[in-house]
Amino acid sequence: MYRLLIRPILFWFDPEKVHHFTFSLIKFICKLPWVSGVIRSLYQVNDSRLERNLFGLSFKNPVGLAAGFDKNALLYNELSNFGFGFIEIGTVTPKAQVGNPKKRLFRLQEDQGIINRMGFNNEGLEGAIGQLKKNKGDLIIGGNIGKNTATAAEDYTVDYLTCFNALHPYVDYFVLNVSCPNVGSHAKLTDKDYLEELIGEVQKANGNFEVQKPILLKIAPDLNTIQLDEIIALVETTKIDGIIAANTSVSREGLQTTKTKLDDIGNGGVSGQPVKDKSTQVIKYLSKQSNKAFPIIGVGGIHSSQDALDKIEAGADLVQIFTGFIYEGPKLIKAINKALLK
Repeated sequence: MYRLLIRPILFWFDPEKVHHFTFSLIKFICKLPWVSGVIRSLYQVNDSRLERNLFGLSFKNPVGLAAGFDKNALLYNELSNFGFGFIEIGTVTPKAQVGNPKKRLFRLQEDQGIINRMGFNNEGLEGAIGQLKKNKGDLIIGGNIGKNTATAAEDYTVDYLTCFNALHPYVDYFVLNVSCPNVGSHAKLTDKDYLEELIGEVQKANGNFEVQKPILLKIAPDLNTIQLDEIIALVETTKIDGIIAANTSVSREGLQTTKTKLDDIGNGGVSGQPVKDKSTQVIKYLSKQSNKAFPIIGVGGIHSSQDALDKIEAGADLVQIFTGFIYEGPKLIKAINKALLK
């Protein structure tokens, strides 16, 4: 029903407006006493064989929602009804910011993809924490953190530490987002020496808490093998808990969308089917070259159960969906979990 009826209607309208409308609608209908139970009965797959234990956390199934969908932790309780094993909120920055000018979100229907240049628009730590205090406690929540756009290069680490310390009591794991192409002064965030410094400082802060939280690094899908070798070495050196592969891509290679339309859209990160193979290859390379030395969460272009199985076969321990959730609807989560059981 979603693909045949609901999606065609939603796709008539501006993507960002549809996103906010959908949030409001889900929030409203889940307040009705019987709706959440019906949604759970339709989409959740509860089977102990789906459970995964990684970096000290027990995931009820390996299918998660990637960061960027529920930036401000507004809907994670309601979204959990659709059968996710975990949900990642954010990217959260210390201060609220409006992000890049609109229009900044575009569908590539010919490619089953999306281009976004949102620019870390979010309500900041205060907004996220206010929402996370409403956590019903039955779902693993990841906190994806970044820097404010206006932050000077010498203060990047301060921004990450501010987010880490403030969110620590409210999330189950952290993701250092250093690979989003839609923020200013991006170069330093991909420098190996700086990443060692950043990870080290965050790990030091982690040690100040009675219970330490897992810390992961989210990387780009556009890295070459030399850069991926550096990531493997970085994990070995810093002992960071895992990698999320991968973020959106700046490449426009192989797209079916016309050059005229792409030129009209302009810059931004591509997600969805166009990055499927690229992210899978990154996962495969990291897993093989490191001899599966660290956990990997696979994300990028998962629009079917087979796409998810391909990521897992390549070396991913968990998977996340985002654009596939928009194009395929909530049945995708159930389909992946059912396929895993088979």
